Amino acid sequence: MIEQLQLLGNQTRGSFAKLGRGTRFLLQTLSGIGSVIPRPRLLLNQLYSVGVLSFLIITISGLFVGMVLSLQGYYTLSDFGAEASLGLMVATSLVRELGPVVSALLFAGRAGSALTAEIGLMKATEQLSGMEMMAVDPIQRIIAPRFLAGLIAMPLLAGLFSAIGILGGQLVGSGLLGVDDGAYWAQMQAKIDFQDDIVNGIIKSITFGFVTTWIALFEGYDATPTAEGVSRATTRTVVNSAFSVLGLDFILTALMFGDD
Repeated sequence: MIEQLQLLGNQTRGSFAKLGRGTRFLLQTLSGIGSVIPRPRLLLNQLYSVGVLSFLIITISGLFVGMVLSLQGYYTLSDFGAEASLGLMVATSLVRELGPVVSALLFAGRAGSALTAEIGLMKATEQLSGMEMMAVDPIQRIIAPRFLAGLIAMPLLAGLFSAIGILGGQLVGSGLLGVDDGAYWAQMQAKIDFQDDIVNGIIKSITFGFVTTWIALFEGYDATPTAEGVSRATTRTVVNSAFSVLGLDFILTALMFGDD
């Protein structure tokens, strides 16, 4: 019993210590963002790495998610004679929830794991230590551009996911199920609210991009400098990012739509 309590205490202390390191790492990263502005090439390279290279998985996933939503939603709405509201249902589901959430999960799995592995390998091969010996701050040179790139890329990818998903829903609804094309778009345009739906979806995607990029970079920076340590850090990035995104989604949804 005493050994179990000691183990629990050590784990709790370790968790708080890691939280403290992560918070300090975040503050250092935020303070180093200003150094990225005079060197835009660093940011552009990372935007390509975390954004453009995630384009394919985001578009394909968005297309099929929209198609499945349209297919399932049609059979549900047809029971109530409301097939004309199919476009509204697809758009609301994507813009409010599935767009930001699924994009963040895909972003963490593709770009986040790559960031963790890259930073972890740089630490394992002592590249970060070498930069410090040459009076180059690795936070400003390596971490800050990647953090800013993730913060910018995530909302763009989420918007792309939602747009492609809506088109996929239209392809199935109008092309396969016979829903009137005009009704599909008219219901969506009439009922989707810019503030309640689009802006809140953007806020979610920015929040998810902030958290997932922070987790990915910190896990790589804090990883044990061995092959096993880097692999475990990469796994923790995906798992912790998924938990954080889903938990934050519930909180943000309750705050944004609780009074609707």
